[in-house]
Amino acid sequence: MRFPGATHLVVLAQQQTPRLVGWIETKLESWMGLEINREKTRVVKLKQQGASLDFLGFTFRYDRSRPEWGRHRYLNVVPSKKALARERAKLREMTSAQQNGVPIPQLIGELNHHLKSWASYFRYGYPRHAFGQVNSYVRWRLWKHLRRRSQRPYRPPKGTTVYAQMKNLGLIAL
Repeated sequence: MRFPGATHLVVLAQQQTPRLVGWIETKLESWMGLEINREKTRVVKLKQQGASLDFLGFTFRYDRSRPEWGRHRYLNVVPSKKALARERAKLREMTSAQQNGVPIPQLIGELNHHLKSWASYFRYGYPRHAFGQVNSYVRWRLWKHLRRRSQRPYRPPKGTTVYAQMKNLGLIAL
């Protein structure tokens, strides 16, 4: 039996013992009828310095906690670099020159819907830094889009910053 969608499996364990490895292999191969690709199978020891695992758009790694919290390490879960690159590509597409004919309220509504969906998936873990990067990027792209739409460059009203104008137009922040 083949499962075309079952291409990746992650097992998190405190220790890797021969008994655990044997049990997992038995369950996958005999009970589920799956074939393990021994060439692609790898063991990642996250507690080693610099080790990380990318899975389902997230990067898992152990980081040291802040000095005032003591000398502890914690499992840090953040959006992966590939996920952030895909998000920037999607935002670039949504604010490209081909969208010049779309009314601004409609464009901002589509951006907001997309950003809420993306943020709800990546809200797990510690996404604050990644959300800040996405916020900055979408504001910059929307600013470029507004300036490109007309022969006269777009400017916010006097006494209003670009950030405040984006908020007035309805753009959400993650």
